[in-house]
Amino acid sequence: MRALTKLRSRRGRLLLWAKYSASSVVATVVSQLAFALCYWFGSPAIVATLVAWFAGAVPNYVLNRRYTWGRSGQKLPYTLIVIGSAVSAALVTSLTDHLVRGIESHAWKTLLVTGSYFGTYAVLFIVKFVLFDRLVFAKPVAAPAEARTPVAT
Repeated sequence: MRALTKLRSRRGRLLLWAKYSASSVVATVVSQLAFALCYWFGSPAIVATLVAWFAGAVPNYVLNRRYTWGRSGQKLPYTLIVIGSAVSAALVTSLTDHLVRGIESHAWKTLLVTGSYFGTYAVLFIVKFVLFDRLVFAKPVAAPAEARTPVAT
């Protein structure tokens, strides 16, 4: 019986991981496209990052809330995590933009800076999963029966 419970738990975690991954793919495609277009048409890397972050954050939150975890999460930890991700991406893309200034090909610059944006979120993918799972969308712990306040009648 214990082995069956463990198997169900493991299968549930794998399903959660698959849903999180699918939600992230959707948000990544939207975000990457927004970043590449903004940067290609001359936006500074930091502006392109902010536009891309917003473009991806909206579907990411909605999909994670409704599809992945199936419940509303705590908004403050979520906000801090995604803003931290955006700041990280802004720093990395701005640094990459600075490093590629000597390259003459605008296409190569766009590819490299867009790649650094993608790379930042690729690195943060697992970190964000753990933080979302443990902080933002964690199941509330039920209070023990003796700790509950009795209802007066």
